[in-house]
Amino acid sequence: MGNALLSYLNKRLEESQAFHKGSKGAAGPVITISREVGCNGLVLARILASRLNQQRMVSEWKVYSKEVFYKSAQELNLDPNKVQKMFKTTDRYTFEEILKAFGEKRYKSEAKIAKTVRDVVRSLSIDGFAIIVGRASHIIARDIKNALHLRLTAPLEYRIANIMENNQLSQNDAIAFINRVEKERVAFRKALREENLHEDFFDLTINRASFSTEQAVELILLALEKKKVLTDYTYKVEFF
Repeated sequence: MGNALLSYLNKRLEESQAFHKGSKGAAGPVITISREVGCNGLVLARILASRLNQQRMVSEWKVYSKEVFYKSAQELNLDPNKVQKMFKTTDRYTFEEILKAFGEKRYKSEAKIAKTVRDVVRSLSIDGFAIIVGRASHIIARDIKNALHLRLTAPLEYRIANIMENNQLSQNDAIAFINRVEKERVAFRKALREENLHEDFFDLTINRASFSTEQAVELILLALEKKKVLTDYTYKVEFF
């Protein structure tokens, strides 16, 4: 299975290179969603995918978040939970020390893990019809023309209330949760060693406290239309 995924990634890389040389078959379409903790980004992404799939397009939209770790772990022959945990590391331990602590029979270096995750995000972006939530996807896919990069924000009070409701936490625990996850996300981006780490590339920023989920989806659909991201993918060919 690992060889099959590697072949797939190589194929997508070749298509990416061909795309940048001006050949037919542009990469995408892809939607990336960066969000502050407590903005319900996954919920919005799934509803957005459902709305897009009601339209007549050449392929079905799918949502990816933790799935990036599953695909990466498949290639690396590691436990997905362990791959994810390594990217959450914020203390002095390196990924390599954690891997040794896990006692993996097939030891993988920090660099290889980071490269594999980047390649998976990149391949999903190039393959298209993907809504990728987080995973530094707005940076990794920033050069793809048929893309819409979103940022979801909200006041802290709004996000605390969401976390309390979604996770059945007290206010203090919700604040601690937000702080912990935000630190983990910073650690993840640093681990990927992406250039322009502190630069953001967003087409649209939405304040989740100002718009309901349905209203936010409508704004995103309008942005897709205005940017003409879906122009070449709108209608399926039907045979009678």
